[in-house]
Amino acid sequence: MAVEGRGYKIRFGGASTYLFRMILFIAVVLGVVYLVREPLIVSIEANPYLNLSIVGVLVFGILFTFGQVAGLWPKVGWVQRFRRGHDPRRVPAMLSPLATLLGESRDAISPVILRSILDSIGSRLDESRDISRYLVGLLVFMGLLGTFWGLLETINAVGDTIRSLSVSGGSTAQSFEELRTGLEAPLSGMGTAFSSSLVGLGGSLILGFLDLQMSQAQNRFYNDLEDWLSHMTVSDTGGFYGLD
Repeated sequence: MAVEGRGYKIRFGGASTYLFRMILFIAVVLGVVYLVREPLIVSIEANPYLNLSIVGVLVFGILFTFGQVAGLWPKVGWVQRFRRGHDPRRVPAMLSPLATLLGESRDAISPVILRSILDSIGSRLDESRDISRYLVGLLVFMGLLGTFWGLLETINAVGDTIRSLSVSGGSTAQSFEELRTGLEAPLSGMGTAFSSSLVGLGGSLILGFLDLQMSQAQNRFYNDLEDWLSHMTVSDTGGFYGLD
C-alpha cells in the first residue's frame, strides 16, 4: 500500500505476506497432527487435564498472534487516509498519539514530536510482543510442570512397588506377577511426564514461529511509519530532513 507524499512514495508493508506464512505454517502443523493423531491422542490422555490446558493456551496464543497481525490493516488504512488529507474519525488506539500530535499540522513536525510519536508507538508494539513471548514461555513451563509431576508419581509408585514385594516364601511366578503389576503405576507416571513435555515443547515451537512472524510484521509497519514521518520532519532552521 503506497502513501503519497512530497514527490516520493512510502510503501507500507501490509500484513498479507506474514498472514500467508502463518496460515501455511498452521496448515502444515495440522497435517502433521493428523498423521500422528493416534499416538498424540494417547499422549494427551496420559494427563488430560494438564495437556488440554496446554492446548488451550496454544490456541489462545495462535488467535492472539493472528489478531495482532491482522490488526495492522486498519492502522495502515488510517495513515493512508490521513496522508491524503482526509479526516479519519475512528483512530486506532495504537495511533492515538500520532493523531493527537499531528492534528494541528499535516505537513511538518519537529524532531522532538517525531521521537515522541515513535517512542509511544514502539512501546505499545513491545507490549503486545511481551504477551506472546510470555505465552511461549508459559507453554514450556507447563510442559516442565507435567514432567516433574509425572516423575514425582513415578518415584512414589516405585517406592510402593518395592515395599509390596515379598522375598520370603511364594513362587517365583507369583513374585514376577506382583512386580509386573506394581510397575504399571511407575510407567503411567512416566507417560504423564513425557506426554506433557511433548505437548508443551511442541506448542512453544508452534507459537514461537507465529510470534516471529508477528514481530516481523510489526517491525515492518514501524519502520515504514518512521520513514514516512521522517520526510515530514523539519529542523529548527525550517529545512526538511530526508529531502534533497
